Amino acid sequence: MENKRENWGSKTGFILAAAGSAIGLGNIWKFPYIAGENGGASFVIVYLVCIAVIGLPVLIAEILIGRTTQRNPVGAFYKLSQSKFWAGVGGIGVICGFLILSFYAVIAGWSLGYIVEAISGSFYNFSEPTASAEHFNFLVGNIFWILGFFFLFMILTMIIVFAGVQKGIERGSKILMPILLILLLILMVRGLTLEGAGSGMEFLWNPDWSKINAQSVLIALGHAFFTLSLGMGAMLTYGSYMSKKDSIPNSALQIVVLDTVIALIAGIAIFTSVFAVGLDPAAGPGLIFHTLPAVFIKMPGGFIFSILFFILLTIAALTSAISLLEVVTSYFVDERGWKRHSAVIFLTGITFLLGVPSALSYNILSEVTLFNLNFFDIVDFLASNILLPLGGLLISIFVAWVWGFDKALVNLKEGAENLIDNYPWVISFWKVFLKYFAPILIFLVLLHSTGLLG
Repeated sequence: MENKRENWGSKTGFILAAAGSAIGLGNIWKFPYIAGENGGASFVIVYLVCIAVIGLPVLIAEILIGRTTQRNPVGAFYKLSQSKFWAGVGGIGVICGFLILSFYAVIAGWSLGYIVEAISGSFYNFSEPTASAEHFNFLVGNIFWILGFFFLFMILTMIIVFAGVQKGIERGSKILMPILLILLLILMVRGLTLEGAGSGMEFLWNPDWSKINAQSVLIALGHAFFTLSLGMGAMLTYGSYMSKKDSIPNSALQIVVLDTVIALIAGIAIFTSVFAVGLDPAAGPGLIFHTLPAVFIKMPGGFIFSILFFILLTIAALTSAISLLEVVTSYFVDERGWKRHSAVIFLTGITFLLGVPSALSYNILSEVTLFNLNFFDIVDFLASNILLPLGGLLISIFVAWVWGFDKALVNLKEGAENLIDNYPWVISFWKVFLKYFAPILIFLVLLHSTGLLG
């Protein structure tokens, strides 16, 4: 007997859950440091253009595939094409989501562990980022610390997905997303009120075009694509629970706006704080775990704000992780006929086991490398640099060239009649961007991210 498929209880629930999927460590952790390395405001402007040209059109396409078919990525592509090849393309999304969750949850475990570090007051030992970095290396070198918080984070993710679409993911998103926004606003206001914060705002909002080159444009393109959780089946899966009465273009635009606003607020909160205490805004990936603990301890009220920040970081990671686990869960429920509860428990266990070598890459497996990459780096490279852009590239090709705009627009019009009838130029732009710009630009992202370009 086929399982009855769940749906979102409201449009707001879908938007918050989808925005939660998009708003992850990439917004709070990655965006500020890549902006810092590429000239601040000038990079932000290029990034916003990339979001409009590549992010929004592909997001609309991915949600549309899911809502039209009411299936997981594999079932969705097969239903529209009756082709095993395209079903395999959906399978790329499922595998990609599974792989990303296995190492993403390891990083999320760090943020969870840093809540405890902040509460314990250990940051008071760090007068400089070098001391903070040494402490971070000590922690991830501890097998019990890194595996323990990784396991705990996976349990939190499992509990939410276990409860279902409405009672788990939607309800959780309606609670977690407002908390995330409130915490981020508190941290932004705190940063803005620090002496010297003006330098951070100047860095973020005054463009330095001399630092923009082909490399930084490709980085902006890549982040615009990755930040919206495109190509991993998450938006397709969430779209499959969406009502036909809701407008996909409007929903997609709201998701993009939320995602971008959160990234910019995070940038303000972090840069104002970093500049106020005279540290380097272009500190790279270590900005969060190496630099910020030293930043917090130098600012008034830093103890409280350090706790709030790492709670915020963990929530951002959690809202993304539940979407990744849901991608794999939906496949087993739809295609294999598994009960949700059994699928979630089993897949959580498998994900944890797959993630163990990634966690151990920072201690006992640190010397085990292939092409100078440890296990964590290999899984990250395979999923993020190859499978993600490949999935996004094939989604844009599928909608524009295989499924076809005639059929796609019939389904896109449901819930968006006024927009499509009154503003046909919007659809014309979408078609042009999806058919020509998106495939070319995503292909460049694929070449760049694999090291074959630039």
